[in-house]
Amino acid sequence: MSSLTVTGLTKAFGATPVLTGVDLHVPAGGFTALLGPSGCGKTTLLRLVAGFDDPDRGTVGLGDRVVAGAGRGVPARQRGIGFVPQEGGLFPHLSVAGNVTFGLPRRRRGDRGRVAELLALVGLDADLADRAPHQLSGGQQQRVALARALAPEPALVLLDEPFSSLDAALREETRRAVLAALTAAGATAVLVTHDQAEALSMADQVAVLRDGRLVQLTDPRTLYRRPADLDVAAFVGESVVLDAEIRDGSALCVLGALPVAGAVADGPARVLLRPEQLRLGPPLGTGARARVREVDFYGHDSRVWLTLSDGGTVTARLEGAELPAVGQEVTIEVAGTALTFPAAGRVGRAVLADPAL
Repeated sequence: MSSLTVTGLTKAFGATPVLTGVDLHVPAGGFTALLGPSGCGKTTLLRLVAGFDDPDRGTVGLGDRVVAGAGRGVPARQRGIGFVPQEGGLFPHLSVAGNVTFGLPRRRRGDRGRVAELLALVGLDADLADRAPHQLSGGQQQRVALARALAPEPALVLLDEPFSSLDAALREETRRAVLAALTAAGATAVLVTHDQAEALSMADQVAVLRDGRLVQLTDPRTLYRRPADLDVAAFVGESVVLDAEIRDGSALCVLGALPVAGAVADGPARVLLRPEQLRLGPPLGTGARARVREVDFYGHDSRVWLTLSDGGTVTARLEGAELPAVGQEVTIEVAGTALTFPAAGRVGRAVLADPAL
């Protein structure tokens, strides 16, 4: 395994810039997720690292070896990189064993022990070795694709949205198996995804791309709790954004006086809360008054849509089976502190930023 170091990476297609001066370091044995909306440059960055395209400027380094840029261009097949595409990309005319050993030297392709070892690594039974790809489920095909990528013991494994075609239950199961296999192999890995839950649950660090630029690189907890700006906050989970006036360490807004994180200068601002910070109480409670507009029940928790006194809408995430009824009046209290951001672009009332909308 090797570290990955990307420095000043820039790429344009014609007159359209796709990546602009991206710097990224993935430690040896680390797992980094590239997260961002469609068209932000995630897949282009992965292709430049893999060697499928060449950068306009900047360098790509694996360990102490520069493989792209600075007048060098190591071909993709010589970079020692394993690649797992979206649909698995298995060869339909080869068996599972044939697919797994495809990247190995010919003398090792008949090693059934190595095939069984690799299948076990990705959580599959050795009895599947003689099956054709079409005889496997989608999740099994993705695991075979990972086993194929790991077989040559690559310096780096790249995964390009490998779970996007799977249903929710199978996606979660396959994600866990893939993460366990990468951890067991000690592999350095980079995952491209637009799924926030996927990035936060799997990666050691998350790189958020926007409009071809890296806007934040940090561990998942910091990303969720301390997003670099409101756009990142809105993309990584649900957000409640409120106009506020900062005064003596508190944010005065429609939900009352909220404590803020860190030292903040007095004046207009926007504050960020997560829906799980909102606690609902009886209508005669001490918090801000609101009316329940809608309730979405998910089993493990629920999302409650609330209309505030100023006409704005926010959501609360609630646990448990006892939920308020639509039309019911409630009060809202806030747990924890609010994050503050500049007041530019204020909208004048509460705003719900929900990536699912």
